[in-house]
Amino acid sequence: MATPGTVTGGPAAFPPAPGAHRAYEAARARLLALQGQDGAWEGEMEWSTVILSQYVIVLHILERPPDETERRSILRCYRTTRTPDGGWGMHPQAPPSAYATTLAYVALRLLGTEPDDPLAAAARQWLHGQPGGVRAVPRWGFFWLALLGLAPYRHVAPMPPEMMLLPRWAPLHPERLLGWTRMLYQAMSYLYGARFRAEPGPLTHALRRELFAGPGAVGGGPAAPAGRSPDVHVTGGRALRVAQRCLRGWERVHGRRLRRLALERCHRAVVDEQHASPHHGLSSVNALVECLVLFARDRHHPLLDDAVARLRYWCWEDDDRGLRVCGDRSTVWDTSFAVQALSAGDAHRAADPAVGRAHAFLRAAQITTYTGRVPPLRTVRHGWAFSDGHSGWPVGDCTAEAVHALLRAEEANGPGGRGIPAADRLDRHALHGALDAMLDRQNPDGGFGTLDRRRTGTWPEALNPTEMFAGCMVDTSSVECTGSVLTALSRMRPLLAPEARRRAGRATARGVAYLRARQHPDGSFSGTWGINRTYAAFHAARGLRAAGVPADDPVPAALGRWLAETRLPDGGWGEDWRSCLEDRYLPLERGLPEMTAWAVLAGLDTLGPRHPAVEDGVRWLCAHQRADGSWPGGHVNGVFFATMMLVYRLYPVYFPALALGRYLRAVGPPASAGPVAPAGVADPGGAA
Repeated sequence: MATPGTVTGGPAAFPPAPGAHRAYEAARARLLALQGQDGAWEGEMEWSTVILSQYVIVLHILERPPDETERRSILRCYRTTRTPDGGWGMHPQAPPSAYATTLAYVALRLLGTEPDDPLAAAARQWLHGQPGGVRAVPRWGFFWLALLGLAPYRHVAPMPPEMMLLPRWAPLHPERLLGWTRMLYQAMSYLYGARFRAEPGPLTHALRRELFAGPGAVGGGPAAPAGRSPDVHVTGGRALRVAQRCLRGWERVHGRRLRRLALERCHRAVVDEQHASPHHGLSSVNALVECLVLFARDRHHPLLDDAVARLRYWCWEDDDRGLRVCGDRSTVWDTSFAVQALSAGDAHRAADPAVGRAHAFLRAAQITTYTGRVPPLRTVRHGWAFSDGHSGWPVGDCTAEAVHALLRAEEANGPGGRGIPAADRLDRHALHGALDAMLDRQNPDGGFGTLDRRRTGTWPEALNPTEMFAGCMVDTSSVECTGSVLTALSRMRPLLAPEARRRAGRATARGVAYLRARQHPDGSFSGTWGINRTYAAFHAARGLRAAGVPADDPVPAALGRWLAETRLPDGGWGEDWRSCLEDRYLPLERGLPEMTAWAVLAGLDTLGPRHPAVEDGVRWLCAHQRADGSWPGGHVNGVFFATMMLVYRLYPVYFPALALGRYLRAVGPPASAGPVAPAGVADPGGAA
């Protein structure tokens, strides 16, 4: 039967674009060559040198400096990522940043680089040439300077640990925050409340002189942070100013006994996270700050050695670019889309042994246990994390994409999942657990979040003290997460028990209503985790299609018109990363493979494969494919917290393959490919 909302065509009515079959086979071969021995795929999720600098700072404070081999590899990363101006940016395409460059300069000096070394000297010269110099670093960055004794804690945004002593029902309790933020708060507030700093030494005094020389610093000492700088994306209003004034006042009057109780509560929370995530933490920054908490509590803390050893999990290293530290690992996410890409074309090709190995990896990656000592706030059973099964943090859209990939692989291997070992198939218990994990993250507005359901209103965003990260206070709904979950729910519903099926149906209706409400007047949607409206178009279109919204409905029809209007002269699609900062569509001058793929996928669900825009996009992908089956990469294609840009290295690999496979399935396989569905009927596994 046809999937509701699918625009289809048959091979007799619409032969595929020339070269599409060849391009898909080459893309498939390239993707298969990148599969790991464990059956998974993973590409680096590249941000900037900021976390690498924090890694060096933490190792210095812990008195565990990198060995000479690691030191050289770290220096190689700084050399290869420096901008022509001598600084470091917040992502590979960004201009130099005072925040990134200041932390990089500190890390270079901690690694033994002399101040007159060209790498350090150029960075210092650039910093001193900027308005405000180091004082232009946001208060988030001054936290790291305070840890080293380079700036006083009074220049750090106040983070009193006593907030952890509030009753859980209190509106200001940190447990109401987004998961990443609350885990950081409980660790950072310990360090702030204890006024922890590294032991000062000659290098501390030298760094103060080198960093804070110039106008505004009296006697070479640190001054207060400057006003608005290019690194500041979030400016607090009156509510934040009043709140911070009150919190600073609290720092002058709190009792010592209460502070000790608060610090103990924060320490216990960090210890519990060490037990709950014994292989690696929620993110690299969380892991780094938690190491400092353990060290500040006890230099010989029984959990410290293991916590430090786990930091290597976050590292990427190669001979060309040296050692980097990523913000997160994307194994489950990448593997889920790789499976969907491999199985997007003809069904008989999807029963590849590689898909079976990936299925086994994803099946084993479902989180089914919790090893923490305190009952968790988050749903922990039967979801999937962004990284792997060792994480204790299921994510809503990662769970959805993993379920989608697993069911697609099982369908491709025949009725009942023939070819997939019975023990590895998704049984009803696993499906119901995954359903609970996803529905637990549905917000009152009908959309879906990531780590949690939103626990309060959006008002905490007015108290955001970071100055750098937008949308980081509560787990709000996003178009992408909602589209992913709607797609998974449509696949799961026939396999669920009757009551669970009804729950999924009600959640689907609310999710569709959320997407309808989020559409802009021009037909586009704003993205939260990718660049930007093109990425959101892909998720919104397939979510609506999977939920049964027909292509001629006003919402997908308007989205289709927007896609056709934003096609570039070269036939592809490309969107500038600045569109995330300005919340409007900003086209590039040329198409990019992953963005063209997103547009083609959205076009298949809104315009249909016959539309010239879709066909042009497919031809663009065929024309720009390399001889080895890959496409050019390295362009910014992801984002977090609305302002921090990322490069997902595998996006230009599996998204074009997914688009080509789905296109070929829509128009029909070549005559030699074997039996196919009748013309005009979509394969129910074609939704990707």
